[in-house]
Amino acid sequence: MTETIFRNGRVVLPETIHDGDVVVRDGMIAEIADAGIGVAGIDLEGDWLLPGLVELHTDHIEGHYAPRPKVRWNPSAAAHAHDAQIASSGITTVLDALRIGMDEDSQLTAEDMKILGDAIASGQERGSLRADHYIHLRCEVCAPDVLEGFAMFADEPLVRLASLMDHTPGQRQFTSMDTYRTYYQGKTGMSDSEFERFVASRQARAGDLSDVHRKAIAGMCREKGIVLASHDDATEAHVAEAADYGVALAEFPTTMEAAAASRAAGLKVLMGAPNIVRGGSHSGNIAAGDLARAGMLDVLSSDYFPFSLLHSIFVMAETVDDVTLPAAVALVSRNPAEAAGFTDRGAIEAGRRADLVQVRVDGDHPVVRAVWRQGRRVA
Repeated sequence: MTETIFRNGRVVLPETIHDGDVVVRDGMIAEIADAGIGVAGIDLEGDWLLPGLVELHTDHIEGHYAPRPKVRWNPSAAAHAHDAQIASSGITTVLDALRIGMDEDSQLTAEDMKILGDAIASGQERGSLRADHYIHLRCEVCAPDVLEGFAMFADEPLVRLASLMDHTPGQRQFTSMDTYRTYYQGKTGMSDSEFERFVASRQARAGDLSDVHRKAIAGMCREKGIVLASHDDATEAHVAEAADYGVALAEFPTTMEAAAASRAAGLKVLMGAPNIVRGGSHSGNIAAGDLARAGMLDVLSSDYFPFSLLHSIFVMAETVDDVTLPAAVALVSRNPAEAAGFTDRGAIEAGRRADLVQVRVDGDHPVVRAVWRQGRRVA
């Protein structure tokens, strides 16, 4: 038996803050103890001790694999580079979001996603990754090849979550055509006439494919026990449709109406941690802080910036009334763990995995000083 005592810390428990010690035996939390039970062990020097963070939606790995147009990095090296950044941000469990369903102008292909998925699985099998990695399939339901892409992962046991996404202009994230025009014409350099033809083509394609693909993917997820999420719901009708398909998690609802309907339907609401840190949505949609103030926020995700997950909880505890630090920490640990079906992690309490993060606040942001997964230091 191996035993380690984490002492002299400010321990964030599920409901309170405990100034004392944590005893870990064989990779599991064995006891929450009063301060001073021993002089040996790891001195936290008065720092915060948090449960390891749980990330449900980050596509950050793509930037390591394709750092420049037409450049493809060694997939195993890309996975390990991504993993190092994830772990050093305090994330001990991550669902890497791989896009399924490609546009004709996409820089990545379905085969690229399978290569990345295989690299993640290989790293997990070899035990060479610092964090615990799983896979989240981001399913673009309006894409012609989404079912073929999903089939590539049909036998991959690391798939824990799939999201139904539809980025067709004129609805959901892109309800405002002015916002979409600014975004897409700025990205592609299309003329006005080219843009209008593009929009008409995308809307027609979605009309033919989106509902068919939603139904098919929802059915396969039920068969395989994969948790299902909806993406960018904007209306009560969107939420009702999601509930009919068996969705459990509402990712990035764009309006207060959709968030309230999601909660009423029993869905957990996930929003972006960058939204909290920045003070609002970069797309002009509902602010995550407003949902927190309304009591309609369950999970935070780092989305495109891994360190934002840790940063956001300290911002929330300072800026959102009635949200304590333990309540904020639950949004990035216990709640996402439960949403993804993990019952062995996500909180500092006896019987859970010793996934722990030592944090010190430096000025206006937190700093990760050390990370342990199952009692073993990984960062």
